[in-house]
Amino acid sequence: MSDNRTGAANGHANHANTAPAPQDRTAPVHLPPPADVLGHGLRLRAWRTGDEATLVRGHTDPEFLRWNTPLVPVTTEAGATEHIRQRAEGRANDEMAHFCVTDEATGRILGHVGLAMIDLRMRSARVGYWVLPEARGRGVARRALAVCGRWGFEEAGLHRIDLGHALGHEASCRIAERCGYAYEGTLRDAMFAPHRTDAYQHVHHHARLATDPDLDPYPYPAEG
Repeated sequence: MSDNRTGAANGHANHANTAPAPQDRTAPVHLPPPADVLGHGLRLRAWRTGDEATLVRGHTDPEFLRWNTPLVPVTTEAGATEHIRQRAEGRANDEMAHFCVTDEATGRILGHVGLAMIDLRMRSARVGYWVLPEARGRGVARRALAVCGRWGFEEAGLHRIDLGHALGHEASCRIAERCGYAYEGTLRDAMFAPHRTDAYQHVHHHARLATDPDLDPYPYPAEG
């Protein structure tokens, strides 16, 4: 959600039994300059002016809202414009790196993947993703997660990426595990309950380290 490496567009090499080489332990000072990221038939690019209607559609999709209650809902194009502006500002401040997931061949928007809560000193971040209804069932989330994670480790110099999803969201759980995000436990009342900000739900917590064995997301059936 190529050759299974950030920036490479072709091939599906399987590195399932190969651990990445040890990284330089020096924490990066800044995120890399914004640039498109290619892999697994996808192009990850910045959200930009003209994407507002699609962004609203993704954030108001019933399946998205079944599992997520955004702190700042994006329900209008004006709200989407502000959302895009804030994400660009966060990227400039080395706080986040959000990507519009597109089909590399056609440019069609498929969904979103992004790193938030980036801490360059700790070399850590939290990843999230969603897929538009018409793009589901093609492995988009899994491919985007794989490409974004590799960018985070290899280009941004991260050591750990955390991933959380609502308890009961089995599809997201499988996507996380198939991309090598190990299940680490359940966080109690760690996110808002659906459609509410006065109630909570538990979260399945996963994480992946830069030193974990690499995984190819392609050997699995399409999902997400």
